[in-house]
Amino acid sequence: MSQRPGRRASSAVVPAAALLVLLPVAAVVVGVLTAGTDPWRRVAAAGVLPLTGTTVALLALVLVGTGVLGVGLAWLTTAYRFPGRRQLAWLLVLPTAVPAYILGLVWSSLLSYAGPVQSGWRAALGPDAPFPPVQTLPVAAAVLTLTLYPYVYLLARVAFRDSAATPYGAARTLGLRPLQAARRIVLPLARPSLAAGGLLVALETLSDFATVQYFGVDTLSVGIYKVWRGQFDRPAATVLALLVLLLALALLGGERWLRRGARYSAPLGDSTPMAAVRLSGWRAAAATGACALVLLLAVGVPLVTLAAWSTTTVLRTPDGSLDTGLLAAAANSVLLAAQAALAVVALSVLLVHAARVDGRRRIALGVSATVSGYAVPAPVLAIGALLVLAAARTALDALGLPGGGGLVTGSVTALVVVYTARFLALGYTSTEARLSVVSPSLTSAALSLGARPRRVLTGVHLPLARSGLAVAAVLVAVDALKELPIVLLLRPFGFDTLAVQVWQLAADSRYEMAGLPALAIVVAAMIPVVLLFRGEADDVTGPHPVEALDAADVVLTGAVR
Repeated sequence: MSQRPGRRASSAVVPAAALLVLLPVAAVVVGVLTAGTDPWRRVAAAGVLPLTGTTVALLALVLVGTGVLGVGLAWLTTAYRFPGRRQLAWLLVLPTAVPAYILGLVWSSLLSYAGPVQSGWRAALGPDAPFPPVQTLPVAAAVLTLTLYPYVYLLARVAFRDSAATPYGAARTLGLRPLQAARRIVLPLARPSLAAGGLLVALETLSDFATVQYFGVDTLSVGIYKVWRGQFDRPAATVLALLVLLLALALLGGERWLRRGARYSAPLGDSTPMAAVRLSGWRAAAATGACALVLLLAVGVPLVTLAAWSTTTVLRTPDGSLDTGLLAAAANSVLLAAQAALAVVALSVLLVHAARVDGRRRIALGVSATVSGYAVPAPVLAIGALLVLAAARTALDALGLPGGGGLVTGSVTALVVVYTARFLALGYTSTEARLSVVSPSLTSAALSLGARPRRVLTGVHLPLARSGLAVAAVLVAVDALKELPIVLLLRPFGFDTLAVQVWQLAADSRYEMAGLPALAIVVAAMIPVVLLFRGEADDVTGPHPVEALDAADVVLTGAVR
């Protein structure tokens, strides 16, 4: 029986890529099953129920906050016209460039007792004037909401503009007011996108352990870090990682249940934009002010604060010698981001190529497994990778081979591998989205004319996917630059990145010293956001938002279609 060309290569590449994601997850499950009951007792004694309750409460608050803010802003910028609306429509995506741990750092400092907010409060109302507590769960949820709402905003805006425009117009002609039409027609049609956006928010919230610590909130992810780094209790940390994984799976199941077979699609050939109502007077001013206020709190204040802190940071030590710590962290960040981007792009090309030249169902399932890495919380991937490294170290030592001891604390190579598993979804979906506009018959024609799969890859797929690869490389590099949980848990001793420096300086309450590395991360992260989303200012001629979504947005938008 003849074998279709390219099947041998895809049979090797796809399972190997799937192992990047599945092996750490399997290591966590196996680690818990083989650890016995003692870790469970230690975790229970340490207060796992309060940690779980706090995590669920945080998820609920952030989901409600991002839902109200994201849907509200998406509806405001889609269904109404007001001054600055075109610019604000894409500027409202900028909070994705401000990592939650940096936004939390800024606001925890500004709202602290010695910060400018409370100082001004006491100056205006007296030294004994009470101030609402800052280190609370609601404040932590508010900070996460400000940085995560764009996930809901983007997908809701796509749904409102592309799927609900025609039904909304029909409802308006039948006499329904805009809000009535939104409640009865638009929101039900947008349910798949809203569920996907909520899932993204929940997964990001579940992975966070830096932001909430600024506000004295302990979650399961915080527990993983404290148990692993503070107590060096690997089995207990693995149990907590499994609980985080189970919560993530429950969220995925909940998102599927909310969609219940609904499809996200737009009428073919219908590019009619939603008829927007022009606001005037105080309503127009209020709409502009509401959008501007969100941007001020999520982007404006952090940028100004970090810039002010950076002016006090110098690159030289008190004795006049060059401070190499910050420069080394920046170099490590750039090197790690570049290696991760290169690995993700290379593997993404091979996966997309394998999926197009090999139509077997097992290959499609394997590719689906590779893009599921973004759905696995970062602490779970990190703990799973550490367990795999420990097992590899034990095996190498048992065989008497060199290298076992070097796997104790991980390596830069291990970081790149875990980053690849984490961000492979972005590289694959960006590349596949670019090639999706090319008919599969072009690939079939090249194969039928005798071209080998390697020739099809270099002569057809790579040239056509070039723009998608550039986008994927930039986005992966920026996400790698911002990543904190994985590098903090998995980095070798003495290996610092800009994100690690921000975390360590904030932990020591040296907020001003953290300003320069934090500002560097935010500015670098803003570059792709501005380049990809500025076309959103034009509702008719701008690029389709699905082509401009960030990593998770692309993955989940594809999933709900």
